[in-house]
Amino acid sequence: QVQLVESGGGLVQAGGSLRLSCAASGSIFSIHVMRWYRQAPGKQRELVATISGGASTSYAGSVEGRFTISGDGAKNISYLQMNSLKPEDTAVYYCNADLAYYSGGYRYYGDYWGQGTQVTVTV
Repeated sequence: QVQLVESGGGLVQAGGSLRLSCAASGSIFSIHVMRWYRQAPGKQRELVATISGGASTSYAGSVEGRFTISGDGAKNISYLQMNSLKPEDTAVYYCNADLAYYSGGYRYYGDYWGQGTQVTVTV
């Protein structure tokens, strides 16, 4: 019914940039909050950035000033622009969304995750 698909990960040198995308598809009525998390090997998953109401944003201290989260409400897509990348940014990045969707004529609310996209930053 509802699916989140991330793209844009890859290998980049330190100081470089990447832009991740998260596309939500299905019978979506509205997306309330979209978040980006990351998980490095041997570490817990951490919240990187949040966008709510299509405009209000917040960031983890470790990425503040380097990463920018944005959203395209018409297309149900969230972006994470990552600049000045560091080796410690290496992780699998996951998209997460709180949204409302239709099923069988009714509206439901749910929390969904993408499958993740690998970001590797080399020195």
